[in-house]
Amino acid sequence: MRMILSFAALFLSVILLQLSSGTVGPLDALSGIEIGFTTTQIGLLGSAHFAGFFVGCWWAPRLMGSVGHSRAFAAFTALGTIGILGHILTENPNIWMGLRVAQGVCIAGCYTVVEAWLQAKLTNANRGRAMGLYRVADMSASLAAQLMISVLPAAHYTSYTAIALICCAALLPLTLTTSPQPATPSAPRLSPKLAWQRSPLAVAGVLVAALSSASFRMVGPIYGAEVGLETHQIAIFLAAFVAGGALSQFPVGWLADKFDRRAVLIWLSVAAIISCLFTATVQDLPTIGIMLTAAVFGLTSFPIFSVASAHAHDFAVTSERVELSAALMFWYAVGAIAAPWIASRLIDAYGPPALFAMIAVGHAGLILFGLIRTRARPTSEDRTRYVYAPRTSFVIGRLMRKSREER
Repeated sequence: MRMILSFAALFLSVILLQLSSGTVGPLDALSGIEIGFTTTQIGLLGSAHFAGFFVGCWWAPRLMGSVGHSRAFAAFTALGTIGILGHILTENPNIWMGLRVAQGVCIAGCYTVVEAWLQAKLTNANRGRAMGLYRVADMSASLAAQLMISVLPAAHYTSYTAIALICCAALLPLTLTTSPQPATPSAPRLSPKLAWQRSPLAVAGVLVAALSSASFRMVGPIYGAEVGLETHQIAIFLAAFVAGGALSQFPVGWLADKFDRRAVLIWLSVAAIISCLFTATVQDLPTIGIMLTAAVFGLTSFPIFSVASAHAHDFAVTSERVELSAALMFWYAVGAIAAPWIASRLIDAYGPPALFAMIAVGHAGLILFGLIRTRARPTSEDRTRYVYAPRTSFVIGRLMRKSREER
């Protein structure tokens, strides 16, 4: 209990941040449909978020070094609140894209501050439990954020005001904590080529993970609306994906530690393709069937980032782990910027099933590349431990480094 209380401010800030930022994406998609945005414009809103996320990941460690943790957190939260409230002032999609960039900067920056602060407070005695609680707080809030859109009317000022209030509330726990502010860590050097040098398959894996997750979470509401789901059903549809991903972590982690991780990636992609093709081709699925396919899709596609990350770390030395984690996050951000825009264009041209057809093609490419890499070199005999790798900031590698080396 004492440990929970000592981390309470950090975890509460994470929960409030996830509730606000996780709700904006699907709410923007539904609001865009209500206002009359084109499918491509709605997809670009998702791409803009991840463009801001990339900027925030790069800028946050440097801002922390200049003004400290608390002031940096306050600045990023203020920027995120502006990015939310600005929606009620205009219905111009280009301005909304700029606002989503601000929101992306906010979430990446705030997570960087929280994770840097958390890293400074961790010890060998509490690391495992603290990281477990951190994952539960983050995933639970992400799940709740998807469900929130069922009670928030699309394209309405009250919805964005409510989310902005939650974002503002995230300031209170961290800025009022009596815990001393830790020393500012150095920013990890960003070297995207390191990830490719250690494991080309891992780079392909995180790109496909971005293709799957970013396109589904940002453009999925369009699919739901096109197939006739009501708003509260779309909320459950998105939440089912997150829930499936959360449930997959333990069994997939066990498989990734016991068998060749390349084989695990390949079979996850096979299962994801089956799920996608079933969703794209089977007509007139009942509502419960649509929800189940979303859960199965999350179950098969969500853990791919963590498996790919573990595979890359199998070929890295201890001194490279932080930089390698940042490099993998870079490639994920690249894929996440492109995915919603590509998905929206395909939906415009070929209809809602094109979303899952695109994802299936991406996984087919991962299977082919995985088979090629299996022949290129043997798997590492000295493997790191599988850990769930949150896609939150470039400094997440500091938190994961010791966990990977534990046996």
